[in-house]
This record gives sequence, C-alpha cells and structure tokens, in this order.
Amino acid sequence: MIVALQKRKENIAEYLLYMWQVEDLIRANHFDLDSISRTVIAQYDQPEEVKKEITHWYAELIDMMRGEGVMESGHIQLNKNVIIQLTDLHLRLLKAPQEMVYQAAYYKTLPYIVQLRAKSGGTDLPELETAFSAVYGFLLLRMQGKEVTAETTEAIKQISAFLATLASKYKEDANNELDLE
Repeated sequence: MIVALQKRKENIAEYLLYMWQVEDLIRANHFDLDSISRTVIAQYDQPEEVKKEITHWYAELIDMMRGEGVMESGHIQLNKNVIIQLTDLHLRLLKAPQEMVYQAAYYKTLPYIVQLRAKSGGTDLPELETAFSAVYGFLLLRMQGKEVTAETTEAIKQISAFLATLASKYKEDANNELDLE
C-alpha cells in the first residue's frame, strides 16, 4: 500500500507493474491473508496501525480479485483502468502535432510490440498492455535468474524508454501541465 501510493504519484508505469506483482504475490500466497501477513506485511518496518492499514488493503485486493474472477490470471479492474487511462492519453498524444518526440518514440517502439504480439499470440491485447506485459515478463525472468537474449534485452530497453515517456506525459497531464490543444 505504501509503495503503491508512492509509485502512483511518481510513476504510473512503475505503479502498474508493481500492482501486477502484488496480484501475483496474492496468488502465490493462495489468497491467504494470514500467509501474506507473515511473508510480506511482517517485513515492513512500520507501526502496528500502519500494518493494519496494509493488511486491510491486501484484504480488499483479495476480495476484488475473487469478485472479478481473476484468481488464476488477469488483472483487477482497478489496474485495467490504468491501462485505459494511459491508452486514452496515448491516443491524444499521437494526435497532437506538438508531440513529435512522443510520436517518434512510439513509432520506434511499435515494431517490437508487433513482434511480441506475433510471438505470444496475444493479438487481441491492446498495444500498451502488450508493452507492459513484455516488461513485466522480462522482470520476472530476471528475478528467476533466467537468461534473456540480447535481442529481447534490446526490445525491452526500447519499450521501457517508451513507457517512461508515456508515464512522464501522464504525470504532466495529471498536474495540468500538458497542453494537447
């Protein structure tokens, strides 16, 4: 909860990846709040009152995941909404004549996204979700100590740079500093 709030304010892309990790953490703990309390929440160096808030946050996420039927895979609507917001901003940025740098970053990244969609068979996934899924999958492989090809690493660098640009534009937009008119 503390990390999520901080990331949401600072970098929406990191927030979304973190929330996907939290979903997987909940799945790995079999939706057992006691297990999450022992393995995750107990590690926080926080007062008991804050730990209670964190426990409540995890309990709410567990309820959402159960209620929305994403116990095996998928993402809760809260996280889907972030993708929707980012997609809306992305489309506005693509239409804005003054956003040539953003557009160039997107078109430089697009071939990697298309290639990843073709390899994974996920042609029905929106482009931004494909990009986030690629970065998330890469992070999981690295955490597992698995080898990643130089080609994949290069693709992830480009996708990450693009998502960082989008996250920066999102923050500008949230602070009413972005003029797309």
